[in-house]
Amino acid sequence: MANTLAWTAKIFDGGWLDGGGGTLDVTAPADGALVATVGAADVADLDRAVAKAARAQQEWAAKPYLERASVMARAAAILGQNPERLTRWLIPESGSSHGKAGAEVGLVLAELTEAATLASQPYGQVLRSAKSRFSVGRYVPMGVIGVISPFNFPAVLSMRSVAPALAVGNAVVLKPDPRTPISGGLILAEILAEAGLPDGLLHVLPSGADVGAALVSHPDVPCISFTGSTAAGRRIAEAAAPLLKKVHLELGGNNAFLVLPDADIEAAASAGAWGSFLHQGQICMASGRHLVPEHLAEQYTAELAKIAARITVGDPTDPSNALGPIIDENQLKRVDSIVQATVTAGAELAAGGTFDGLYYRPTVLGNVPKDSPAFTEEIFGPVAPITTYRTVDEAIDIVNSSEYGLSVAVLTSNPFKAYELADRIRSGAVHINDQTIDDEAVAPFGGVKASGSGGHFGTTVNLDTFCDLQWVTMQSDIQKYPF
Repeated sequence: MANTLAWTAKIFDGGWLDGGGGTLDVTAPADGALVATVGAADVADLDRAVAKAARAQQEWAAKPYLERASVMARAAAILGQNPERLTRWLIPESGSSHGKAGAEVGLVLAELTEAATLASQPYGQVLRSAKSRFSVGRYVPMGVIGVISPFNFPAVLSMRSVAPALAVGNAVVLKPDPRTPISGGLILAEILAEAGLPDGLLHVLPSGADVGAALVSHPDVPCISFTGSTAAGRRIAEAAAPLLKKVHLELGGNNAFLVLPDADIEAAASAGAWGSFLHQGQICMASGRHLVPEHLAEQYTAELAKIAARITVGDPTDPSNALGPIIDENQLKRVDSIVQATVTAGAELAAGGTFDGLYYRPTVLGNVPKDSPAFTEEIFGPVAPITTYRTVDEAIDIVNSSEYGLSVAVLTSNPFKAYELADRIRSGAVHINDQTIDDEAVAPFGGVKASGSGGHFGTTVNLDTFCDLQWVTMQSDIQKYPF
């Protein structure tokens, strides 16, 4: 099947071509089977891609907004009519369950639809001026946007940068994670090309860290959009800083799931399980710290452990399995080492803590010490650490104690009181009576502190993220001066 595909052993520059880095075998984390073979780019491919993208971008930016909007709308229609074009790769390549893969397709469709509307947004505002003149601040495309995307939600975390950047008149060079180059790039390119995206505006370069580093440092790429770990984000920021690039970093999270004393414990446990275990916990917004009142901790732990015990884990191609594999052996070892070290530090293993191959059981840790790895680190695995608090003020201090600030959940029977508490929470998102994982193309998304910097993604904030704001003035006559 893979051998009949146009992109087999190829990279993309508007068409399919051989990569200078040879080929890259993509394997399924579920069983190690070969999913497909793609092309591998090298730095020379990157240089050619940037040069071609820069040429194509000028003509693209000059086109009427309706042409750019139409491409996004047609791409959404193509994928919407046949979502299996994407899910067939998401499931084996990233270890996505059927439910997660279907939900991700929905998110990609939303990004394309919102990008289509972005193209027609007012691109500036008329400004007041002390002089008798026309004064306007307007958004103009930056040129070539470099996008580096991760493995966990590869399609949407690529498309949420690719679609709006293209819609406002930029070209894009995309480097997907080498573990998910198909669903993270090549299939998206195939759909956009079919939708009529002109040649040279999108380049997909499956590759390793060397090409990623070259993309960040390339002098003709004025903007980098990166989604990934905080450690990698820091390295990108350091490399881009001397070049004064615009850099958008959406990074890790150790997100608090705060259960207030008046919350319905059974309902809270259900939400907490979803927040910690969805897609094997491999989500930057996963619920990483469950904060529960001391007198409710035993009940909450028992409820969460009961849910964890009945979750099905196995081959993601089987629709009956709710969770699939951890992405690779290194990540599984990291998850398990954090669990074992936290149990050694005094935590109670209430559920899970075992694995078969790359399939890690949903794990519940009770009485987690606040200085243990499961509490202080981003786990990126299906682990729910539970810590207690005595007062709400103490709980808020614990929430804000983390270096991360991506998403926080507050569970309560008094949502208006929780809304007031949100003023005291340092986080990019606060979800009252829901878990921490949420993303909508119509909402601004981004973290604070070690969870991110630069612009946000979504809605019209994408204009700030993927454009420069230019001030233009105009007068009827040449201004006269005293010398």
